Amino acid sequence: PLTPNGKLDRRALPAPVLRGEGLWRAPRTPREEILCALFAEVLGVAGVGIADNFFALGGHSLLAMRLISRIRAGLDVEVPIRTLFEAPTVAALAGRLDDHAARRPALVARARPAELPLSHAQRRLWFLHRLEEASATASATYTIPVAVRLTGPLDAPALEGALGDVVGRHESLRTIFPERDGVARQEVLGADAARPALIRARVTETALAAALADAAAVGFDICAALPVRAHLFEVAASEHVLLLLVHHIAADGWSLGPLFADLAWAYGARLRGEASALPPLSVQYADYTLWQREVLGEESDAESAISRQLAYWRAALDGLAPAVDLPSDRPRRSVASHRGDVVGVKLSAELHRGLVGLARGCGASLFMVVQACLAGLLSRLGAGDDIAIGSPIAGRSDSALDGLVGFFVNTLVLRTDTSGNPGLGELIGRVRSRNLSAYSHADVPFERLVELLNPVRSLSHHPLFQVMLAFQTNMAARFAVNGIAASPEDVSTGTAKFDLSVSLSEERGADGLPAGIVGGIEYATDLFDAASIERLASRFVRVLEAAVAHPERALSSVDILGADERATILGEWNATAHALPASTLPELFAAQVARSPDAV
Repeated sequence: PLTPNGKLDRRALPAPVLRGEGLWRAPRTPREEILCALFAEVLGVAGVGIADNFFALGGHSLLAMRLISRIRAGLDVEVPIRTLFEAPTVAALAGRLDDHAARRPALVARARPAELPLSHAQRRLWFLHRLEEASATASATYTIPVAVRLTGPLDAPALEGALGDVVGRHESLRTIFPERDGVARQEVLGADAARPALIRARVTETALAAALADAAAVGFDICAALPVRAHLFEVAASEHVLLLLVHHIAADGWSLGPLFADLAWAYGARLRGEASALPPLSVQYADYTLWQREVLGEESDAESAISRQLAYWRAALDGLAPAVDLPSDRPRRSVASHRGDVVGVKLSAELHRGLVGLARGCGASLFMVVQACLAGLLSRLGAGDDIAIGSPIAGRSDSALDGLVGFFVNTLVLRTDTSGNPGLGELIGRVRSRNLSAYSHADVPFERLVELLNPVRSLSHHPLFQVMLAFQTNMAARFAVNGIAASPEDVSTGTAKFDLSVSLSEERGADGLPAGIVGGIEYATDLFDAASIERLASRFVRVLEAAVAHPERALSSVDILGADERATILGEWNATAHALPASTLPELFAAQVARSPDAV
């Protein structure tokens, strides 16, 4: 079956064909066997055949970067991300590996200098912290809160000891950032001197949410105090909620997986009387800091990685407006308060399947399809035709970092051109082209990019972009201990780093098929009301549905209004009928003269 423009109409294909049934092939070579194993590991699926498509199985740009890292470690091959998009199956990719050879130095433990510098990512968070006049009650804008409900018999002293073991294992959790002559440095505290206390309190179930929010609202003084804090709220004798708070300078979303895995391991060991159960890590965050500088090279060297990539970004972001003009409810404040809230987003399994099929038909990832639709919606809402969207990228470009707690995430500025009223399919193609180039230059730290481009600085908005789009693929924060049932607990921080931040997560069924997409839109309450973001979320879903149903449809023809909005605009706002007096104009004038005879 073909579409009107002569391409394969995947929507008309039966589901077994879309799933690749009947096309599965076992690996035939050692290289294919390794790639099948790496595909399955990164995607979290039971098995992969050589004809299986990485993106059809749930892969996207963030997972692609992790796959490339695993291929580098397992096969000593440096695969550009563009190659993976062009050859997304095991069989096709195996045939392209001979074209590339690894060039990066290995990440190993390194000798420490007397003054340990901050990583590029840490520098900007330290600067923002100082800008907000850091104190013990500083803003919690860059705090990562994770709450886990623990049901079952809990040994609080053992849990406190286990927390100390984990902080001792990961240097990033016991690093402070003092400054000398205005320059910050990493100071790693000794494991014995950096054992955080478990702050305990009893609360009722009804008071729990407020207690969690209050605890999460307290910031960190990262210049002098540990960047991690833990609270244990006792709701009942066998019902507790553990709240772990980590400053972003010490961890990222991916870090929560190894952090909680290590915490569960150490807690179990403490219960068994084994105080030192966690083996030492092969590398620490400080080693990564020094390695990152070696990989990027010096900007004075025109052939270095950082020089080449900075040249790309200088051209790619040339002429970018200081801020996207979003349709806000209030004018922008001169200094952003970073207060925020969240509105939920949920896409059905049917729409999820349609978006995956559309992405495959366009040779793109699901993320690219969603980005194109978000940029198209913002353009339709008056934000212009040059939409910059920020996107986090894992930054763990070496497999040695997979189990390490630290701040590795980098941010890419993905520029979308919506000019010329393109069709939605064409817009996805534009996004694909630009994103692949951006991913190939993803090593430049965002902080250095801001310094280089030197955009108009303002405390009212984030530099280079004000809208973030993220697909959450972080390792789950699981506290797996026999005898204790663990489940996530919501924590409200009431903060927003950006004007808008769309965060989504795929759900997959037991068969690996799309089962829906869930997430939320975090928004700055300085600018938006909840009702406005709820409308934006509904319009976003309509654009996604239109892209699946009619990818050839021009952006301007997509109906973004709901039935209630249309009735309001065309009906209620134009319902101007009202009773009029049965008088002539001279009579009306005479009545007015009688009411105000002295008026002009």
